[in-house]
Amino acid sequence: MPIKPKYAEMLFEGVKSVELRRIRPRVDQGDIVLLYVSSPTKAVVGAFEVENVIERPVEDLWPLVEGAAGLSRTEFNVYFNGASRGVAIFLSRIVRFYRPVFLTELQAHWPGFRPPQSYQYLETPQLEIACISRGLSRLVSQTSSEPASAKSRQE
Repeated sequence: MPIKPKYAEMLFEGVKSVELRRIRPRVDQGDIVLLYVSSPTKAVVGAFEVENVIERPVEDLWPLVEGAAGLSRTEFNVYFNGASRGVAIFLSRIVRFYRPVFLTELQAHWPGFRPPQSYQYLETPQLEIACISRGLSRLVSQTSSEPASAKSRQE
């Protein structure tokens, strides 16, 4: 899942525990999601587990995410301007990789790789590149029986 650097830091600092989206991605409770931080970082920097996903009319979403989304009410309104519904992805087990997997490294392993715009399903070999080399083999072992459950995201 793509995410802007500012919001990634907020996740890792524990200030933010909800990711907001205008369109509901195909993620479910228990899915492991890789975090791709957009420019200027351009790297997979960590992962989280999806705790819950809620889709509601925008006006009903704010009370559920206030204080957990890392946004002011004004920023929330600007982000959802023109949208009738919004999605809140509640996160748990947020992990920062000791060493990020930079875009150049991803492209060296996957010629033609382009960062996903919203999310991309990974097969176990792709997940291994991101996780095993970072000491996160437990994430791979949890998802290897169901490779489609591992999803990468970007903002």
